[in-house]
Amino acid sequence: MTHAVEIRDLHKSFGDLEVLKGIDFTVDEGQVVCVIGPSGSGKSTLLRCVNLLEVPTKGSVSVGGVELTDPDVDIDAARRRLGMVFQSFNLFPHMSALENVMLAQRRVLKRGRAEAERIARENLEKVGVAAKCDTFPPQLSGGQQQRVAIARALAMDPALMLFDEPTSALDPELVGDVLSVMRDLARDGMTMLVVTHEMSFAREVADRVVFMDGGVIVEEGPPDQVIGNPQHARTRTFLKRVLDPTHAQDDAGVADDTPAAPPPVH
Repeated sequence: MTHAVEIRDLHKSFGDLEVLKGIDFTVDEGQVVCVIGPSGSGKSTLLRCVNLLEVPTKGSVSVGGVELTDPDVDIDAARRRLGMVFQSFNLFPHMSALENVMLAQRRVLKRGRAEAERIARENLEKVGVAAKCDTFPPQLSGGQQQRVAIARALAMDPALMLFDEPTSALDPELVGDVLSVMRDLARDGMTMLVVTHEMSFAREVADRVVFMDGGVIVEEGPPDQVIGNPQHARTRTFLKRVLDPTHAQDDAGVADDTPAAPPPVH
């Protein structure tokens, strides 16, 4: 069976710092896999290795049966099957929303202007910002900019969508609009690999949840298991901090009731 994504023994080091320490997992076609974990656990590096924005130190990454880490692979052709949405929106501020979504279609896929515009409008409508086609990014809210970024990725007809904490730069009141678009994509059968801190989204939408810490996968499984009934103490500690931040726990899982130090007297 060919997996949509297959990662085997993936390592990534930056100098002496080993960020990924042997990652193995797969994503099947139509699945949504959410990767959760504390900052510095290697989640974003993992995602960037999937489309070779970071070149793995060791191991292999295959997408749709094509090994991206093969030295002879046509990486530009392989990347055309991948859509990526970053924390920052990376829109061109001097171009309208419509022009931002058309640009890669014209330059990479060589679509004619009329076809690129039609597809851009369709995808802007799909993400709920059709009325903003002629608006420039500085005049859009963060949530609207992120939805334009999603439309730009979708316009390239990807087989796989990668999301790197797509709501982390948004005001809380704008998060729901972006997550709603992602729910719709999942419902339509889009294969998605999502790095996120949005536990409610992961519980509701994910087929599998992967918990990473220290550059390794600590625990993975259905969301009801990993989020609802985690088996590993480190997973429980992390979720306690995320889901109930007013009762922070130390790594041993013991509530930290130490009173705060008094302010200095001047």
